[in-house]
Amino acid sequence: MSKERKITYVSMLTSEDTHAEYEKAVREVETKYFGKHYSMYIAGREVFSEYGEFEDRSPIDTSIIVGYFQKGSREHVREAIDKAYESFPIWANHDWRERVKIMQNASKLIDERKYEIAAIITYEVGKNRMEALAECYEAIDALRYYAKVMQENNGYEKELGPGGPGEKCRMICKPYGVWVVISPFNFPFMLANGMIQGALLTGNTVVFKPTSEAPLTGLILYKLFIDAGVPAGVLNYVTGPGDVFEDEIITNKKVAGIAFTGSRDVGMRLYRRFTSSQPYPKPIILEMGSKNPVIVTSKADLDKAVQGVIRAAFGYSGQKCSATSRVYVQKDIAEKFIKRLIEEAKKIKVGDPRNRDVFMGPVINRRALESYMNYIEVARKDGGSIIHGGQVLRDGELARGFYVEPTIITGLDRNHELFRKELFVPILLVDMFNNLEEALREAN
Repeated sequence: MSKERKITYVSMLTSEDTHAEYEKAVREVETKYFGKHYSMYIAGREVFSEYGEFEDRSPIDTSIIVGYFQKGSREHVREAIDKAYESFPIWANHDWRERVKIMQNASKLIDERKYEIAAIITYEVGKNRMEALAECYEAIDALRYYAKVMQENNGYEKELGPGGPGEKCRMICKPYGVWVVISPFNFPFMLANGMIQGALLTGNTVVFKPTSEAPLTGLILYKLFIDAGVPAGVLNYVTGPGDVFEDEIITNKKVAGIAFTGSRDVGMRLYRRFTSSQPYPKPIILEMGSKNPVIVTSKADLDKAVQGVIRAAFGYSGQKCSATSRVYVQKDIAEKFIKRLIEEAKKIKVGDPRNRDVFMGPVINRRALESYMNYIEVARKDGGSIIHGGQVLRDGELARGFYVEPTIITGLDRNHELFRKELFVPILLVDMFNNLEEALREAN
């Protein structure tokens, strides 16, 4: 990796050169990529759908058309699975050292193109520059780490001790076959990268369906792996409706496993359908939602606690499975903590995430905007107090995107649905407690 400061989700400091490179990429990607018609890729072949295309518009400004992508059919999904299945024997028998080199090549390519990738992430899903760049750096680190672990374990080929008299035992890494990878909108590059590289590095082939909110980011990742040396057919890229894709993958006997990141509802449905539709148990890896609590006691450093909660609750507009969505504060410091929390929330700059001073960009789409409005209405109806925020922002250029205020709510019963349900918007619930045992009970 380059010698410049690495951007992470904890450290937001960087050099002026980084800002200049990012801003240059923001200017260039519109001309280079936007408004074009993009194909799917099956066994390295460009595939266009007879069912038409869908538009990918930016949540920053919906007048910006990122691109037109294919409405893949069940037949396209089946073809991609067939090609991945045909490619599996050769890839599975590929020397693991060569697969390691390909992953290392991919990490270098991402490092070289990180500003362009980050700019595309900003346009497609509304991340500010630091979070978009951090996603690229995390993908680089993951590729290098996976490769390092594979090397340290000799490709998971090891001679073991004898199992009994006259016996020799050896452990080898055996891949499963065709894996289906389904990625989310909130980390469209990093999480897709992690699932794909894990499968490829261990000798599996992949059918990759990116989120329809960020198909260009997914396409860039696909092409990076191909440029790094992944053979055609080993990795395939399919876009289109999720229900059509799901109907094929859960019943197709050539699918060896599924890796999914997304909502709990979709994940659990996939789990139930896949495990009941296949002829024998097959692996399915699901990363789903959460409802993360923070406990602030009277012994806490309030300044640090407030800063941590603000960043965790409102970073990327609360659209993370790791976002803080509820805070339990000890009663004797609650008034002071809440006052400081509001003061810091007022400082948050909401707006176009291409701008350097913006911390919080838009929510991902109109559905998320409507969910935000609905949760605010429910909170008010059920006796909650909106102590900060609660408004959709429609002034000026913000009217063309999906912008809302960071919101803090108090006064709801701790058993209220908003305390229990993952919201995935910038809404923070606050409650008070008497002792740590009570707080731990509620947090869990």
